Amino acid sequence: MSSKITIHINGVTALQGYIGGTILARLLEHPKATSFRITALLRDPVKAEKLKSFGVEPIVGSLDDAEAIEKAASEADIVIATADCDHLPSCHAILRGLKKRFEATGKRPAFVNTSGTGALSDNAQGMFASDVIYDDANPAQLEALPLTNMHRTVDTAIIAADDAGYILSYLVLPSTIWGWADHALVRAGIANHRSLQMPIVISASLLRGRPGVWGKGASVWPCVEIGELGELYVRLLDAVLEDPEKVPHGREGYFFGAADEFTWYEASRAVGEAMVKLGKAKDAEPTSFTKEEIEEFLSGYDLSSNARCKATHSYALGWQPKKMKADFLASLHPEVEGCIEKPFPLKSRVL
Repeated sequence: MSSKITIHINGVTALQGYIGGTILARLLEHPKATSFRITALLRDPVKAEKLKSFGVEPIVGSLDDAEAIEKAASEADIVIATADCDHLPSCHAILRGLKKRFEATGKRPAFVNTSGTGALSDNAQGMFASDVIYDDANPAQLEALPLTNMHRTVDTAIIAADDAGYILSYLVLPSTIWGWADHALVRAGIANHRSLQMPIVISASLLRGRPGVWGKGASVWPCVEIGELGELYVRLLDAVLEDPEKVPHGREGYFFGAADEFTWYEASRAVGEAMVKLGKAKDAEPTSFTKEEIEEFLSGYDLSSNARCKATHSYALGWQPKKMKADFLASLHPEVEGCIEKPFPLKSRVL
């Protein structure tokens, strides 16, 4: 039996490859990379062949291939899920596999799941900024979140498995991720370099010819740059490798990927200023998306809530993000240019 640590990861290609590809690239550059055996689930056989050249063992399949997922998890010491934080069947397949791993080894494997600060969302509809700030070190506060909120069904299933004693679970909740990923997997055409949330707003704004917001755009969200988010995962992984029992896990194992916060109005105003400079709008001032525009351009999306949070656990890992709101807003001009060059698919589901 190999003495290497087996890490299984999903979501390293397609739209989801923005986060997963960044994490995998960091793992391949990790000081302990030679001690890792990495397997990755992906749908594209061509990209699977490319991954082999990086020393990654590809498993060609989708999130609906429960048997393949369960088998991969049963062989893993650590599973990192980034593909779809609302895909319950694949989550259950991972949990079944990790339970088999525990039964075979007597050691609780680690499950690092990518959720999102959408789990904190309220129903503000862009009309007000909330005073409620969630703390990732306050499990009672997070347990009170409605199960009907985004991502909560999967998150609570994973926490229940930790409570059952056969895994150690760690939930990472990224916020609005910004910046263009630049690493070896992007350059090889394997991973996605673009975010999801702001290209959605930008593409809808370009289609209507003016920057748009939900309601007044008064709601507040956190943000984080993609490279710094990748660093958070590495910090968490390092802590788990050193002593997983010492890292908050289960109901206490939340880690917010949040560096600073912004209002949706501020973001859309920055988009508007870029649109004016690029000749795509005459006025930089955002106006409210109409009901018809939301149905036509933004079906399945909701960027109208508050999701304010404090990343106590993440900072306790030694994570020190440097890029804040001003950097995020400045990044939106090249993001608008990117959406003009390659329009973003608006009918895909937010992950």
